[in-house]
Amino acid sequence: MSSGPERLYPARDATLGGLLQRGPDTFFVEEILPFRPSGVGEHVFLQIEKAGLNTEEVVRRIARHAKVQPRDIGYAGLKDRHARTRQFFTVSLPGKTEPDWSALEDRELRILQCSRHDRKLRRGVHLGNRFRLSLMVQHGSREDWEAALSQLGQRGFPNYFGAQRFGHGNLAAAARLLAGTGRRPQRGQVGLLWSTARSALFNAVLAERVRDGSWQHLLPGERVQLEGSHSHFVASPEGADWPSLEARLCAWDLHPSGPLAGAGTDGPVGDAARTERAALAAWVGPPEFAENGLVWADRLAGQGLRAARRALRCRTQDSSWQWRDATKLEIEFFLPAGSFATVCLEALGVQTQG
Repeated sequence: MSSGPERLYPARDATLGGLLQRGPDTFFVEEILPFRPSGVGEHVFLQIEKAGLNTEEVVRRIARHAKVQPRDIGYAGLKDRHARTRQFFTVSLPGKTEPDWSALEDRELRILQCSRHDRKLRRGVHLGNRFRLSLMVQHGSREDWEAALSQLGQRGFPNYFGAQRFGHGNLAAAARLLAGTGRRPQRGQVGLLWSTARSALFNAVLAERVRDGSWQHLLPGERVQLEGSHSHFVASPEGADWPSLEARLCAWDLHPSGPLAGAGTDGPVGDAARTERAALAAWVGPPEFAENGLVWADRLAGQGLRAARRALRCRTQDSSWQWRDATKLEIEFFLPAGSFATVCLEALGVQTQG
């Protein structure tokens, strides 16, 4: 698996070391929505608990069972197969007989909730996910681990896209697609590969900001993103509100941001723009399209994608932990939509793959 550009982290406590336990009994994810089903409408609203299945596999199962097309099924986010997860789906059934959903259940899939809703679930509408994870502690005292976990909620961690985003060969396939070589993938795969390419560019920029120590600070001309929102604006040090912007940064009300490449001009300016362009120019893609990140960004802009921004940092919320024994640590926390629990743990020095 290629995990894209290197993910650099701020200096960590070298005494800490651990291993993430991957599996349905030790890795639990629950999706949190900002609303409840309306109770009426042409969409069936399902909450499903799954294990050993990814989201696309669940979509295909639902489609076969309900005799609809996969495009008629909505969901808010993708979930890992190597975990026990709870997430929501909608199934468009206008004027159709609703199937017996219990017949869909087996040892890998359970229906937890069934209602009606008035619209299709769209990607990214969820608030985030609550995680319950088990770590095998290899190095470090209880006091050091608990202090480090507390800091994740106070100082945060770099908001990289995790290795899961790059999959098995997705970055190489994205490179071939950008280069216009090889067989064009199926229609449903193109969007995934564009997302992989954009994630690689974002990670390259964030890694440079971690390297120069600016990932938690505002650069002149920074495009800052509001907490809990996709809204962003340029921060100018010449403005009278610069001190207040820095105060809001410290309060986690806004964040430095990095690029999700596409067409549009809503990027940083000044020093922040120069830093971003230098980071993109320094990163070179895989052999399938070994051009720098600026070339990748230009090619992506020509694919009809709209440029967007993503916060450079994230922090855990509502976290807790419990020692099951001397070496097994169970932790719980909430992360906003789009952030990766594995990245959070990597920032502690936890091995999350292998």
